[in-house]
Amino acid sequence: MHEAIASTDPAPDALALAVAALRAGGVIAYPTEAVYGLGCDPRNPVAFERLFELKQRPPSQGVLLIGADFAQLAPWIDLANTPAAALERARASWPGPHTWVFPRAAEAPPWVAGGHAGIALRATAHPLAAALCRAFGGALVSTSANRHGAAPARSAAAVHAAFGDALDVVLDGALGGLEQPTPIRDAISGEIIRH
Repeated sequence: MHEAIASTDPAPDALALAVAALRAGGVIAYPTEAVYGLGCDPRNPVAFERLFELKQRPPSQGVLLIGADFAQLAPWIDLANTPAAALERARASWPGPHTWVFPRAAEAPPWVAGGHAGIALRATAHPLAAALCRAFGGALVSTSANRHGAAPARSAAAVHAAFGDALDVVLDGALGGLEQPTPIRDAISGEIIRH
C-alpha cells in the first residue's frame, strides 16, 4: 500500500503519484516548513477518519489546511464575517510560515475544524508542499506526522519508523528550515494561539 518517493525538487511523476493517492482517499506524508505533515483531501470524510486513526488523535482537535496561494484557501473562509484588515494582514504574510485562524465558511466540512468555531489556514511557501497543493488543485490537510503525543517526524525515515507501511505515499524532501512548527494566530484579533 505504501510508496516512498525521494524528491528534493518535486518531480512531476512523484507529485502525480501523491495526487492520485489523495484523490483516491489516501493519506500521504510530505515535508513542510518545520516537520513532516500528514495530508489528505479535506473534503473526504473517509480519508479524514483514516488520518485521525493513524495519528491516534481525537477528531475534536481539528487540523489546519495549507494551500499554494490565497485563492486555494478563500473558499474555506467566511469572507462576509472576516474584516478586510484581517484578510490583508494574513495575505501580507503569505506565502510564508504563518498560520491564521479565520471564521469558517458554512460550506467547510465540520470535521476539518473539530470542536473549533474557526479554521486554521496557511498559504505555504515550502516548494514541495506548495507544488503538491497546486498539483492537487486545492487546499490539503496538514497535521504533524506523528502518533498523538509523540514528537513530529522531521525526516522521511522518521515517518517510516512511526507509521511503517500504513501511509499511501511519502514524499521525501527537505524541510523548510524552521525549528518549530509555524505560529498560529487569530486572524481577526492578531492574538497568538501557538508560538
